[in-house]
Amino acid sequence: MTPHADHALLDPGLLLLVPLAAATALGGGAAALERRRGRPWPLRRTALLLGGLATAALCFTGPLAEWSHADPRGAMLTHLVLGMLAPLLLVLSAPVTLALRALDVAAARRLSRLLRSRPARLLAHPVTALLLSTGSLWLVHATGLLAAAHADPLLHLALGVHFLLSGCLLTAALAGVDPDPHRAPFGLRLGVLGAGIAAHALLATVLYAQAPDETGRQAALLLFYGGDLLETALAVVVCAQRYAATGRGLRAPEPRPGRDVRRPRPRAASPSC
Repeated sequence: MTPHADHALLDPGLLLLVPLAAATALGGGAAALERRRGRPWPLRRTALLLGGLATAALCFTGPLAEWSHADPRGAMLTHLVLGMLAPLLLVLSAPVTLALRALDVAAARRLSRLLRSRPARLLAHPVTALLLSTGSLWLVHATGLLAAAHADPLLHLALGVHFLLSGCLLTAALAGVDPDPHRAPFGLRLGVLGAGIAAHALLATVLYAQAPDETGRQAALLLFYGGDLLETALAVVVCAQRYAATGRGLRAPEPRPGRDVRRPRPRAASPSC
């Protein structure tokens, strides 16, 4: 057996294919169940769910995963996909809403109680989610954790799972479409998003200045511009949700049907002398 084949058999990333495949089957099954019940689940949400799971899977096994072990540009691209792109697709697919609709009444109530619990409220807070997501990225690059992850496949896998889960938490806290009894005010969410954008830009600048070679500088530029692109998409979603919720109240009132709107009569010309 060749070393390459031996590595493929022992690839820890293959372990993640099992839960990702299970999530795909559960999501597709729940959507099909809703269709049989006469309550069709939107096709676009199913597509978003499958797209998010597929993009996440590409980061754990395959060419992109192998590139992330050997090249800082691959590692940075993997972070952008796991920490930002895949979470955005997954959150917009409304997985909690689908679960609440597909589960029986008792299970749906237990899930609702879990979402309303104090630990869930703490984790779902935008500031907590930002610290777990962007804060951990700073920690990885400021310590020797990144180099250790490149040498240890299991640690590399654990970091990837962390970035995916923390990215989902942050995206859900800022732009979630599922019911959230602890939704933060729009101003706070927008402020946290701005802080995340600034933190990514600052980290990219620091990494660019400290990069030992051109490859490292290209990885920093990928974080800078790729992060800006994905964060702009997230900002558009946040603002679009805000407009959908409050924009109608900002429109000019229209006359009621049947209401007689009288125009002022023109003044009569004064008689000439």
